[in-house]
Formats: sequence, C-alpha cells, structure tokens
Amino acid sequence: MSEPSTGTAGGSSGGRGTVVVHPVFHDRPVASRLPQTRLAEAVALTAAIGLEVRDARVLWSSKANPSLLLGKGSADTVRQVVEDTAPEVVVVDAPLTPVQQRNLERLWGTKVIDRTGLILEIFGERARTREGQLQVELAHLSYQRSRLVRSWTHLERQRAAGGSGFMGGPGERQIELDRRLIDERMVRLKRDLEEVRRTRTLQRAARGRVPYPVIALVGYTNAGKSTLFNRLTGAGVMAQDLLFATLDPTMRAIDLGRGHDRKAVLSDTVGFISDLPTHLVAAFRATLEEVSEADLIVHVRDIAHPDTEAQRQDVVAVLADLGIDAEDSRHVIEAWNKVDLLAPESAADVIATADGRIGCVAVSAVTGEGCDHLLDVLAHATDSGRVTVRVTADLTSGRGLAWLYSHGTVVDRRDDGCTADVTVRLDAQDVGRLTDHGDLHRLA
Repeated sequence: MSEPSTGTAGGSSGGRGTVVVHPVFHDRPVASRLPQTRLAEAVALTAAIGLEVRDARVLWSSKANPSLLLGKGSADTVRQVVEDTAPEVVVVDAPLTPVQQRNLERLWGTKVIDRTGLILEIFGERARTREGQLQVELAHLSYQRSRLVRSWTHLERQRAAGGSGFMGGPGERQIELDRRLIDERMVRLKRDLEEVRRTRTLQRAARGRVPYPVIALVGYTNAGKSTLFNRLTGAGVMAQDLLFATLDPTMRAIDLGRGHDRKAVLSDTVGFISDLPTHLVAAFRATLEEVSEADLIVHVRDIAHPDTEAQRQDVVAVLADLGIDAEDSRHVIEAWNKVDLLAPESAADVIATADGRIGCVAVSAVTGEGCDHLLDVLAHATDSGRVTVRVTADLTSGRGLAWLYSHGTVVDRRDDGCTADVTVRLDAQDVGRLTDHGDLHRLA
C-alpha cells in the first residue's frame, strides 16, 4: 500500500529526474517523526544536489522484505511510477543492503541510491577545504567497499591472467583486487587526514593563545546556522534554504558589543541530521572536534519546523557522543530560530517561553529579532569564567595597558602620573600571563 505525497516537487522537464520514496513498516517501532515530514526531508536532500523530483511518496508495508526492503506491492507501485516518469534515479530514504539495491535496480530498470548514498553525494559536491574533501572521499570509499558485491555480480569468474606482487597471484577474483585497491587508498587518506588533524591541533593551540573564547554554532541541517552566523558577524558565508549548505567549518571574529567590550571567535559547523550514515560520523569526527574544543556552544533550532523537538533530540545525541551535556546551560545556549515564520500569536508564545528559560533565546536570523539579546547572553556566558583583578600599568610604555584592553574588560581606571591603577576582568589563563609583561604588576 502506498500513500502519495501531497504534491510532487517540480522543476524543468529537462532536468535530471528522480523519484523519492520513504518506506514505513508496520512491524517496526513508531518513529518520532511523521512519515510525511521524513519524506519532505528526503525531497529536500534530493533537491540539494539539483535533481528534479518527479514523484515523491510514502510507501507502507507490513514488514521489510529481505530481498527488496519494500513489500512486493510497494515495489510494483514504484515500478509503475518509474515507467510513467522515466527518472534517472530512484532515491529510497532508508539504508539498503547491496543485494536489495541490486534487486531494486533490476526490478525498476533504473539506478537506485539509498539515504546514505544520497547524503554522500551532497557532501561530495559541497566540501571545499582539503580536510572536507579528504573526509568525503574516505566516507565514499568506505561505503563503496561495503557494496562491491553490487558492482561485481560475476564473482565466480577468475582473473584470466596471473601476476605477482600486490596484484595478486593466479585465481584472484576481481572483487578482491578492488577491495585491496580501496583499502590501500583508504590507508593513504587516513594518513593525510592525520596530518591535517595535527595542523588543526596546532591552529587550536594558537587560538588558545588568543584571548577570545570560541563559540560554536551547531544544529540540525537547515536550521539557519549560516544565516545567523552572517547576521552576527557580517560575513558572507553561503546561506541558502538547502540541507547541508555548509560543510566546512568557518570561523570569524565577533564583537559581543553593547558595553561588554568583549570579542569572541564564532564557528559555523556542518549541520546534523537524523540517521547520519556511520561512514560520515567517523569521517567527520575531526570537524566535530571543533565543537568539542569550543568554550561555548549555541544550539540553533528551527523552532518553526514541525519536528523541532525530534531534531533537537538528534543534535543532543550527537553532542552526547562528543562528551557534551546539552542540558548544561552554562556551556550550551539554545537559539530558537525562525520565529519570523510563526504566526504572531505562536511567535509571542515561543518568545515568552524562551524568556522564561535559562540559556534560551528566541531569534530570527533573517529579521535580526532577538539577536542583540543573544549577544548579551553570549557575553555574560563567556564572562562567567573571568576573574576581576587590579593591576598597575606603566604609562610610559603603553604596551601593557594596550594588552589589558585587548585581552580583558576594563572595569575601572585611575591614572596617577606615569602609572595607571586598572581594575580589569580577565580569563584565568590571562591572569597567569600578567607576569610576562614587565610593565604590568598585579596588586594584592
């Protein structure tokens, strides 16, 4: 039994066509999301790589079929849709085994990719930095290696020619050679990634010597992180209504302002998503390390999305895997984004609810509503670990005084001839660095 979507996505008739199906099985636990919202997400993922969705539907089956995943009736329904719409590819919004993928391609007479393959395609198109590209290639190879059986259905055919060395001896199957070549490439990629990670570790150490705290934006994909990043920093990071519009981490300085005299480094990161392929979880571990190293995390939520709570739980689960307690309001701030998309009454309720919670702010990255309040919350949160000290500074040099202003928040200053008595708020590590400056002396 199949349930068509409320409407198929359009596009030019000359585009690369696709059919998107989201299977649901009666014998499996009820998912936290409605099938139609899961289908809408799959359609959005497909649109993210420029495919024209010619048909999209939820397919209900009593239980999963080991050879096809879908029930026979659902599979036949899709076959008829394929005949009517002639897509270039069918996207099945679920993980497929290599055998299931091969059987569906034979039944439907067209290419088939599952949710994992689709997300890998998106990541392959969007990665820009060397690290991102290496991670995507590693994930692709890991995925391909698990599916070599699909590419080589003639496993009984032996290699016709002999050989020696790494090419293997007589009788080696082609699939074994392919697996070996993939393994060798993966080893090289992992070696290259380790070098990139060492470089990132050095960069983080260098940032640790800079007085500014690091604030990381995290959230479900398409929650508006990049739009909020641009709003707060004035940067021109790609911000579109697309899933996974941002893959590579971007960092910019931000002035928390409004009398705080406080700067920070804001980091925009890759969006999270439900059922993220295990290949990508491992491959993008280094990218997520930026979140682990952050002084403060802003969890950006699409509060107007019907599945906002389920999306929150997905992000909370990923943060937990990184050893981060998302419920700790001292370290994680929630920004309830897209209040501009809510009806006025609903928006008022959301804003009132956010105001009544510690570490929660309702904002609109598009209109700027609530963003000043968010900056205030970030300023106070980053100030919480600071220490207030009194310091005398030599005015004849000026270097020490300039360091105090650039590294801390000057609360009070009294000049007396050639010295200044300064009360300043500093991070604990900067208090320890006062002895590095000969023209600064901490008062007891």
